[in-house]
Amino acid sequence: MRDAMTVVEAAFSGALGAAEGDVDTALDAGASAMAAAEAGWDEVGRAVVTAVGGLLRGCRARGWQDADVLRMVRRELRPEHVRLAGRLSADGGDPAGLLTAYGAAERLDRFAVATAVLELVRLLGRLPGITPLAAPPAASGGTGHPMLRRIRALLAKAESTAFPEEAEALSAKAQHLMARHSVDEALVAGTAPGGGPGARRIGVDRPYEAPKALLLDAVAEANRCRAVWSAEFGFSTVVGWEADLEAVEVLYTSLLVQAEAAMRGGGAPEPAARRPRRKGGRGGDLSRDFRESFLIAYAGRVGERLASASRDATEEAAQATGATEVLPALAAREVAVGRAADAMFPETRTQRLRGRDHEGWARGTAAADRAAFHGPAGPGPSRRSRG
Repeated sequence: MRDAMTVVEAAFSGALGAAEGDVDTALDAGASAMAAAEAGWDEVGRAVVTAVGGLLRGCRARGWQDADVLRMVRRELRPEHVRLAGRLSADGGDPAGLLTAYGAAERLDRFAVATAVLELVRLLGRLPGITPLAAPPAASGGTGHPMLRRIRALLAKAESTAFPEEAEALSAKAQHLMARHSVDEALVAGTAPGGGPGARRIGVDRPYEAPKALLLDAVAEANRCRAVWSAEFGFSTVVGWEADLEAVEVLYTSLLVQAEAAMRGGGAPEPAARRPRRKGGRGGDLSRDFRESFLIAYAGRVGERLASASRDATEEAAQATGATEVLPALAAREVAVGRAADAMFPETRTQRLRGRDHEGWARGTAAADRAAFHGPAGPGPSRRSRG
């Protein structure tokens, strides 16, 4: 009788080594062997937990953080695989009963559970190496800082209001506070030894990933960070000082919510009954071109407004504190961010996005800045991606 680990390792090896055209056959064979293992289903579950733990350690060694792995599972597989990955990566519990509990929760038989395991294994074991992220230095303005709590409250109001002008005013105020917070952090850090920029990965989810990456790039630049999009993995790596990284993630998430609300509430230029659905349309009565153009224009105009708010806050701080202290401190931090980003990503390329739908472009611009926009939809802003 083969022990459970031998059966599981053979099934994993078959799933990982199968050519694309032979994947289904390899998964069926491995799942059948696992489901019918003489050692028993509980022992198979124990072996699966051990073997997947080794795969997860391998992912970490190749630069993947646990959040990145779960993001890839969510991106490439199905919701049941995300729940399976969560169970397998969680500490505690009875490993022998894990597959039984998972099967009961998902209403799957043993063969279907084993197949889900092998599909997950094939993804995990084939993830390539990526640039590892160093732990960011400690910052005096962590997530519990009163300023960040105030910023979060402003953005929450911006997301919930039904009035676009109020949402924009609240977002601009939040960016102003972020910029002032960044200046304060720079001045404090300038008197302390050591430290340096850190980095974090922020998910850029389907659909319309390129415009979303452009929005994240705009937010990062306004907050003295550098964003590099890894399209194949569904995230951007943002390099910057910890307080700025926190601000970037908070603001980007809020602006996405606001953009989606604006697109739903004011995106259609005329009633759907009088406007034919365009080729390639997805979701509601808005076409894909409309939505992409909306988001590209939104990102470009939002970037301009955020940059303006950041400049105003910097000038205000310089007047209050003294330009001889503020400007050199900020310049030194920007240089450090640039060097750190170049070291992490020595080869990047800039991609330019083009809006193809004039109405979407106009509505997206109006959603970011209520002034009317009458120019043609043309070449849009650009953002960096890995070469």
